[in-house]
Amino acid sequence: MARNVLFIMADQFRFDHMGCAGHPFLKTPNLDRLAARGVRFSNAYVQSGICGPSRMSYYTGRYVSSHGATHNRVPLSLGEVTLGWHLRESGRRLVLAGKTHVLPDAHGMRRLALDGASELAVLLREGWFELVDRHDGHHGEPDSNYAHWLRAQGYDSRDPWTDYVISVTDENGAVQSGWHMRNARYAARIKAEHSETAYTTDRALGFIAEQGAAPWVLHLSYVKPHWPYIAPAPYHAMYSPNQCLPVKRHPDEWNAHPVQRAFMDEEVAQSFQMQDCIDTVRPAYQGLIAELDHHLGRVFDALDAADLWKDTLVIFCADHGDYLGDHWLGEKELFHDCVQKVPFIVADPEGARGVADPRLVEAVDVVPTILDALGLPAAPHVVEGRSLLGLTRGTATAWRDAAFSELDWTFRGARRRLGLPVGNHHAWMVRDGRYKYIHWSSGMRPQLFDLEADPDEFHDLGDDPALAGTRAAMKEKLLAWFTALKRRTTVTFEEAEMRTDSHKKAGVFLGQW
Repeated sequence: MARNVLFIMADQFRFDHMGCAGHPFLKTPNLDRLAARGVRFSNAYVQSGICGPSRMSYYTGRYVSSHGATHNRVPLSLGEVTLGWHLRESGRRLVLAGKTHVLPDAHGMRRLALDGASELAVLLREGWFELVDRHDGHHGEPDSNYAHWLRAQGYDSRDPWTDYVISVTDENGAVQSGWHMRNARYAARIKAEHSETAYTTDRALGFIAEQGAAPWVLHLSYVKPHWPYIAPAPYHAMYSPNQCLPVKRHPDEWNAHPVQRAFMDEEVAQSFQMQDCIDTVRPAYQGLIAELDHHLGRVFDALDAADLWKDTLVIFCADHGDYLGDHWLGEKELFHDCVQKVPFIVADPEGARGVADPRLVEAVDVVPTILDALGLPAAPHVVEGRSLLGLTRGTATAWRDAAFSELDWTFRGARRRLGLPVGNHHAWMVRDGRYKYIHWSSGMRPQLFDLEADPDEFHDLGDDPALAGTRAAMKEKLLAWFTALKRRTTVTFEEAEMRTDSHKKAGVFLGQW
């Protein structure tokens, strides 16, 4: 049984951007080192290709249709149970260094008069994380601990994140904004030791050192390699365009599904359709990963020095990937593997080492894995994932045959360009050993990809008459999953068993002759 848990997440980190995953140029010696200590799951899928809903599935162990936080800035309901609450019920704490994307359920807190600074209100606002430090890395946050720390390092600005962390100095000595992707070729205006990645690592290492012999659970959550794609020197110039993976796109995709075509008209997609953008951003993206890997090495060295590997479960994953020009798209959201499939490594003190496991795992598996490793109640009436320890320890006799993901695209300009009114615009993906099927609401036709014949997902078979039976079978698989989601979360299975056929014990003699 593990005493400690180190749950590491990177933001917008593609599954194919690690040395141990086969990248021919990008060096990730420390992630490779972690993979050698555990199991690398080569078919790990998130429950949404967007930060917020994906993370809420990681933190609850529940699918998006269950927890309801369907998009960024859609709060997780106060009624949802997170990993932090499961741990707290057992006398443990869930501590954060970095990003969560948790947004308070302001309406729910107001209904319960939890608008003050009580311990409960603070925990609810943070999704039951206790903060070492939080930095989400989307905007300046001038009052954050990181901003105050940067000013103390001499970066004299009300908003040092905007003015230094994601700003550059060009060859003419002019300051330029990192929001313009053309500037990703330049170094950030901060020293490498002052970057977001370095800062978050420092906070995490400080926390681990302070614990001594006390057990701990830490979520170390990095904001990189998420945009803005600005890396400090020397990482900004560590790779050249010819040391990046080739872009995967096909002319047939210009006749793609209506929603994909509408997303191809987004500004970020149009930028990534330019070769200059690809050649500028992809090397910087790899540099950000190299920087992240370097700092993970510092963390792993600390575990070595304190002899913590023997009783610490370590999980490394990402909330989603990044198109980077694949499929004529930029950013994330849709259902291609470069977005939905993520790096996922589990170093279990009692598990196998140096194994690559191709079985389908999901983000919802993290919560039950952590509970299992700590010997805590599994809460099967709430949690929808499965513990991975049966896979890491070779005891699993059966496993899932499909993975699922969801998208709420109500908030995207693509919806307006398709002439659809605001409302419920959703899509669900099921992926099994051969096919990937996507069901679209709003009257859109489905999509289908044959992953054996078309592993790059270029050719949509969603209206191929010859595959009508396959689509029907995949839709049935999706329906079976959807109807099995756990909606009764306020009563445990044990309580349900006790209440079954118990009306006479309660003095209710309904139907007696």
